[in-house]
Amino acid sequence: MQHQQESAHLGYQINQIILNACDDQTRLREIAQILGEAFQVDWCTIIVMTSPQHTSAQAVGHWCANRDITLPLQPLLLSLQQLTLAYAESQKFAFDNVQATPAQELTVQLPLEVGAILGVPLWYDGKISGVVSFLRAQPHCWSEEEIESALAVATSVAIAIAQITQNRLIASLQQQVETSAQYQTLINQITMASRSSLDLNQIFQLALSRTAQALKIERGFIITLKYTDLRFKVRQQQNKVPKATATVACEWQCSNSEVNNYIRTRQFSISESWLCQQALLNFPQPIVINNQEDLSQLNLAQETHPIFDFQAWPALAMLPLENQGMVLGFIVLQHSCPHPWQADELALLELVGTQVSTAIIQSQTLRQVQSLVDERTAQLQRSLEVQAKLYEKTRQQIDQLRQLNQLKDEFVSTMNHELRTPLTSMSLAIRMLRQPGISAERQAKYLDILEQQCSQEINLINDLLKLQELESHKALLNVESVNLTAQLQNIARSFEDKWTEKGLTFVVDMPKTPLVLQTDAESLNRILQELLTNAGKYSEPNSRIDIQVRHYNDQIVLQIKNRGSGISAEDVAHIFDKFRRGKGVTQQAIQGTGLGLALVKCLVQHINGAIAVSSTTSDGSSEVCFKLTLPLTFDQAQT
Repeated sequence: MQHQQESAHLGYQINQIILNACDDQTRLREIAQILGEAFQVDWCTIIVMTSPQHTSAQAVGHWCANRDITLPLQPLLLSLQQLTLAYAESQKFAFDNVQATPAQELTVQLPLEVGAILGVPLWYDGKISGVVSFLRAQPHCWSEEEIESALAVATSVAIAIAQITQNRLIASLQQQVETSAQYQTLINQITMASRSSLDLNQIFQLALSRTAQALKIERGFIITLKYTDLRFKVRQQQNKVPKATATVACEWQCSNSEVNNYIRTRQFSISESWLCQQALLNFPQPIVINNQEDLSQLNLAQETHPIFDFQAWPALAMLPLENQGMVLGFIVLQHSCPHPWQADELALLELVGTQVSTAIIQSQTLRQVQSLVDERTAQLQRSLEVQAKLYEKTRQQIDQLRQLNQLKDEFVSTMNHELRTPLTSMSLAIRMLRQPGISAERQAKYLDILEQQCSQEINLINDLLKLQELESHKALLNVESVNLTAQLQNIARSFEDKWTEKGLTFVVDMPKTPLVLQTDAESLNRILQELLTNAGKYSEPNSRIDIQVRHYNDQIVLQIKNRGSGISAEDVAHIFDKFRRGKGVTQQAIQGTGLGLALVKCLVQHINGAIAVSSTTSDGSSEVCFKLTLPLTFDQAQT
């Protein structure tokens, strides 16, 4: 491949797939296809990994050049993930002849159909997020150009994987919100039924059926207890099983269940059921059985009562219904298949159990019910408030993710424009230069275009690298004495010449005594260049740009003011954010990437300074003021 052009074109195609594909699987498959065709390999595979601790793939995109060539996919995916973890700190792994590579170097067993492999681990947010791999059926010597191209397109693939991760996170959060709302509706329904109905059986049936349906459980029943000693409380006698009669007060079964054996014996003694005894002894903890393996660990051979029927219903959750230390009964849910009970399911069951317990007390005595209902209602209200806060927080997180997604789209669009426009101009200039008989004057013109656009691309990349270097605190400092007076005057003169056509004048107001400060001269010069460039861009034609410098104690305060369209209050808060440009800038055809002011802020912090911006409107025009505060003496301890 022609390295730079092909890599840029592939990046553009990947960006289009990210924006237009309907689902994550389609995105990965289409990206794998265009990469496989571009690199002319037999297979191309992209794997999204959950985390280094989990070797299972979250999503896979696989492309095959020849459908007649079969390749065992699952062993390949496992081997690729192991290779990715093994070479996580490297930029790539490449094997020209897989079968001839020593086992201690390859570390994994790849399928015999693979002759050569080139893989690039993908990183996102400081973690391994996946891998893109190119495979050939025959041994192949991977060239430096192929490796460089693979590394170049890996960034675009990593962006695609980040998009997939964000989509899945949003879907997960939405599912949590829907589940929380469903649970909250269920609790509200049971609460309303408890307040409006004195029929305990109706409350039991509603609570049991709606809970089982919400949790997709096949069978449930409620057991009430009647003690011989009415004063018995489990909390006071934890190691003693009381004498009590159990009654199956309510039963529910899913109509689609394959098992339809209803409970025949409605009453029995606690002494007849070993599981009921254990539930009392383990109070207040619920009894949870997920599968046959859990059953084998319990001594259920002592269970002689057929009510639970573990042969037909091996999964069980049994929660005590309790009031003031007295177990009033149990709510039991069962499933005909193994079912891993989740914490949120048990939490919902506990809330439902609270309401059912309240209903039982309500039916026993009308005097006690009023105080108990108030207490339980208060508990429920606090629980609902917590759920409401969680719901609101989740909603805010979703909104934030949507905003981040929008910023990402704006960034991709901006970078797409800033990268493609110079490349288009360069491509056109190259084609014109190749025309026969072109004059020397036109050759010089097109060479100037090439040089200008190439410089623009290089400056953009350098700005991105410089910004990343500053944000990671890896930038070096070269502190020296700088004559700010002379530097400002020189820069102002150069900018006045630069903006002559626009009619801008630069007025410098500063003390007559030269101002000398200790700082990084290169960083300070870049700050001033960016601020004056920004002022020139957004100033009204034939207006004045004021540069004012004042010396206060051990600080220098520099203000740059210009008149123009101004900055909205919303944009002021984000003016120094990366890739953030004010509203209407694109419509006004003002060039820029949104990196300049972000770079200024990082550079100001780099030299221990501070910067702020304000925008005021008067007489139909707005004045924008950037205020830069710099220390006279650079303190290394503050860096």
